[in-house]
Amino acid sequence: MKELLKSLKPALYCFIIMTILCGVIYTGVITGVAQLLFPNKANGSVITVTLKDGSHKDYGSALIAQKFTKPEYLIGRPMGVTNLSAVSKKQAALVKERIKWWHDLDPDNKADIPMDLVTASGSGVDPNISPAAAEYQVSRIAKQRGMSENDVRSVIARYTSQKLLGFIGEPAVNVLKVNLALDKLI
Repeated sequence: MKELLKSLKPALYCFIIMTILCGVIYTGVITGVAQLLFPNKANGSVITVTLKDGSHKDYGSALIAQKFTKPEYLIGRPMGVTNLSAVSKKQAALVKERIKWWHDLDPDNKADIPMDLVTASGSGVDPNISPAAAEYQVSRIAKQRGMSENDVRSVIARYTSQKLLGFIGEPAVNVLKVNLALDKLI
């Protein structure tokens, strides 16, 4: 028994040291640096709006999708994680169901539905859609809100991010920010 404890002692010391280094010190340093350099992102990029009475209301994170389904709002990607194959029967059935939902929501829109509106993202909580997916919804939003299509496009353009350094990633429209702007909250 004494031999066993003697042989386990280095492993136990290593475990304790690594726990302190990786679980406490490293995490504390990274959290501190993030709070100093990127406080908004480190705290979840929560969008807080000051209301007319001076109070504050949190509307959600700019980094995590919020569910919008009313026709007067820009609607994002379907929520829910999926790892279905792009050619699976279950995925095809989901896409078909979602296409029907879009046609029922906006029967006057005869344009092709952009793929990101009928397929979930890998995380299931993607806060952005493609500019094409936003453009697909412009006419419906304008009619529902009594706005011109150009005014809706202007709001969308304000919350569309471009490729990083001009060539990394794709342009993206933040759904929550557009909807808050349409409601004149930001």
